[in-house]
Amino acid sequence: MDETTGGTGMTTGELARRLGVSPTTLRSWDRRYGVGPAVRADGRHRRWTSRDVAVLEAMCRLTSAGVPPAEAARAAKEGAAGAGTAVPAAVLTADEQTSASGERSRAAGALPLGDARQECRGLARAAVRLDAPALDGRLTSAVERYGLTVAWEEVMMPTLHAVGRRWASSGDRYVEVEHLLSWHVSTALRRVTPLCRAGLSDTAPGPVVLACVPGEQHTLPLEALNAGLAQQGLPTRMFGAAVPAEALTAAVRRLGPAAVFLWAQVRSTASFSLARHVAATQWGVKGARRQPMVVLGGPGWAGRSAQGILRPPSLREALSVLTFPHGCGRA
Repeated sequence: MDETTGGTGMTTGELARRLGVSPTTLRSWDRRYGVGPAVRADGRHRRWTSRDVAVLEAMCRLTSAGVPPAEAARAAKEGAAGAGTAVPAAVLTADEQTSASGERSRAAGALPLGDARQECRGLARAAVRLDAPALDGRLTSAVERYGLTVAWEEVMMPTLHAVGRRWASSGDRYVEVEHLLSWHVSTALRRVTPLCRAGLSDTAPGPVVLACVPGEQHTLPLEALNAGLAQQGLPTRMFGAAVPAEALTAAVRRLGPAAVFLWAQVRSTASFSLARHVAATQWGVKGARRQPMVVLGGPGWAGRSAQGILRPPSLREALSVLTFPHGCGRA
């Protein structure tokens, strides 16, 4: 594919399969963040050039690393335009963010960048002081003020990444800062997770199963997703860290879930053979057997092909994908 020699480019479906996202997600990114195709054949059909693909691949890498989608799109477009290697503001520590742009995000429901920097700065300072009451208050306030999705994508996750990077070169020093912050983020997420008390009807889709792959201990993204699904009234079963493959398969057969979401933080834990095995797991009576939709999350899956399996790059997109089997549509 070469846009300079009149190549036709990639279709939306082909690009979606390459990136591991849905075509709906690509159209949503075009509408929200302006990362659409440069070519529209006959004024209607989308054709994605090599430059378009490079922008979206960069955006996927950034969102997988914890950058909010709006900021990731801006950074990806600037990078494609030759803007150098500037680090996106969303992944900078609080002090480093002071030199970042104050431009407001165009994403619907997103925080202005100045407000996001201020929220992250306050949260990081409270963590460094080991000020548990301040952490609790700031996290609760962020969720109440901005909603769960925005609070996670633009306050909690950037601060967690910034604190982790800031102290990564210090060995065991300051590890208590990251542990305290993680604990309070987890507490805040569970506090806003409503209980789904109603049982499932015989005709309703099964619950969404949430699990970390074997060997994976990072559960905070799953906790955020669990809270978001519960807030939408969808039933979930949260299995948490390092679920053995045999236990996961047994749970799928017993529950008959509408979807299974597998989280892998690092490449060493991401097993596509496990994902395909879960996707092939069946239940039900002979002649009417069913299989779950499998959805992958986390940077561990990035850069490798997962034919037919969706890989939403953010909490917002994951919620959109996982509400679809329950008839709630996609954003």
